[in-house]
Amino acid sequence: MNGIHDTGGMHGLGPLVVEQDEPVFHHEWERRVFGLFLPIAAMGTFNLDEFRHAIERMGASGYLNTSYYEHWLHAFETLLVEKGVLQQTELAARCAQIAQETH
Repeated sequence: MNGIHDTGGMHGLGPLVVEQDEPVFHHEWERRVFGLFLPIAAMGTFNLDEFRHAIERMGASGYLNTSYYEHWLHAFETLLVEKGVLQQTELAARCAQIAQETH
């Protein structure tokens, strides 16, 4: 089944913009999200197929309007809630706290 994440080779999406000398991480938070993968996976909470499937289940507009590491963060949040490691209310409360701290 093709989803929005399977856009390779589709016409009409415009050119692929490649940033010259692109850094691995554009922001510190991306480095942190990347660093979460192994510890969370080592907990046995999900496997690689489940991780990819969580990204594939993002809505089309959400997928297209977010970055690579935002896809990863979405997958972590989705799987940790689905597997009962976090409660949605805990996640929402922490997101609200972070939003207040950054404003």
